Amino acid sequence: MSEWKEYKLGEITTEIGDGIHGTPNYSEDGEFYFINGNNISNGKIMIKGDTKRVNRIEFEKYKKSLSNRTILMSINGTIGNVGFYNDEKCILGKSACYFNLKDNVDKNFVYYTFLTDDFQSHLLNIATGTTIQNVPLKGLRESIILLPPLDEQKRIASILTSIDDKIDLLHRENATLEVMAETLFRQWLIEEAKDDWDEMPLTKIANFTNGLACQKYPPKNDIEKLPVLKIRELANGISSDSDYATTEVANEYIVHAGDVIFAWSASLMVKIWDGEDCVLNQHLFKVTSESFPKWFYYCWCQYHLNEFIAIAQSHATTMGHIKRGDLENTMVLVPSNDELKVMSDQFDCIIQKLENNNKEICTLIQTRDNLLPKLMNREIIIHG
Repeated sequence: MSEWKEYKLGEITTEIGDGIHGTPNYSEDGEFYFINGNNISNGKIMIKGDTKRVNRIEFEKYKKSLSNRTILMSINGTIGNVGFYNDEKCILGKSACYFNLKDNVDKNFVYYTFLTDDFQSHLLNIATGTTIQNVPLKGLRESIILLPPLDEQKRIASILTSIDDKIDLLHRENATLEVMAETLFRQWLIEEAKDDWDEMPLTKIANFTNGLACQKYPPKNDIEKLPVLKIRELANGISSDSDYATTEVANEYIVHAGDVIFAWSASLMVKIWDGEDCVLNQHLFKVTSESFPKWFYYCWCQYHLNEFIAIAQSHATTMGHIKRGDLENTMVLVPSNDELKVMSDQFDCIIQKLENNNKEICTLIQTRDNLLPKLMNREIIIHG
């Protein structure tokens, strides 16, 4: 059995640094992004709709020594999100840090080590602050990491990377399927719409069930409970930080994989849920229909989403939202039953493929997460 040795992170890196501690001058038409720790998710930098932009002058002023596959980590507020910099045009804020590793260390192996429960717990242990926690760079440099010989690092990382590559491929396939659905919808329901089609409110083609104030429905025990689906979970999935509620709620508030969920407050979004069973929280609608196919009301919600976002932003509140009256005032076109059936033959295939891909993604994630600690704790030995 090969020998694994302890190293301080400062010993295996050429630099551990954080982002800028000031605020750059933003530019609405800037070609570079200003990202923070909450932009790091699932191994990548996630550019969001509200991500600030900066111009080249600000980029040159504040850019850090990031190269392709530099490891990034969130260290302020949200702690422990890890991803790679892949030549994105961006500068880092202070809630993110970066690790430039020496050539004799495999970046992927270190990345997966950072994802282990042991290292994540270590980050929380060295974090300072009460209201907002922060991981100091000095603590990171002193942090201990176990490393096998380089060839073994690469073998272990390659197993986990192959799973993540498959997950990424399925996500990209889903993105293509979403574009296909949107293109077909616009062609058939918007561009080629017929004058004799009925026009009716969005609320006439689907039911919008608002979620519960789940804090009023705590679990009665550790068995009869389900995770609570909030806006955060809708965007990022169920996590160890998710709340739980009792299973003793009406069935209409239970969310299953394949249900259409509409976040109508804060970060507005429409999504076909792809996670485990959970309880619907307030600020989310579960969208259902007894008369129309799923693709039909899902695509209409997606089509009007930008309008809903604009309405939410116009409300003079701390957290933008839409009202049920906004749904009632939103009109949709309804083809004949025969035309809907012809359209459904194509749309149903797309939606089914999306859901099948999501199930496979969930299985792969579970497989990877089960393998990760076993490989890092040497319960599974990978021979050359």
